[in-house]
Amino acid sequence: MSKRSSTRNPEEDVQFLEAHLAGTLKPLAPPREIVQRLSRRIQLPNREKITASFSDWNRMFLIFAGVLSGALLLITIARAFYYLAGRRG
Repeated sequence: MSKRSSTRNPEEDVQFLEAHLAGTLKPLAPPREIVQRLSRRIQLPNREKITASFSDWNRMFLIFAGVLSGALLLITIARAFYYLAGRRG
């Protein structure tokens, strides 16, 4: 077993590994059939549909309130667990 030199730092190790992998791995193009099939399946909504969803303020407000309530609930539960764990120790 060889000893690792202490003069190397982790950045040099990562650079060495990246250089080795760049020389080892070859770029690979996906088959054209798969790209065509995926492009047919992925469809972006048209501009009117996107702007209509932003103009629905009631739904946007409900989504924002739901996310905010969920975050506050998670924070409250985390603080309760932290408090209970701190009392035992």
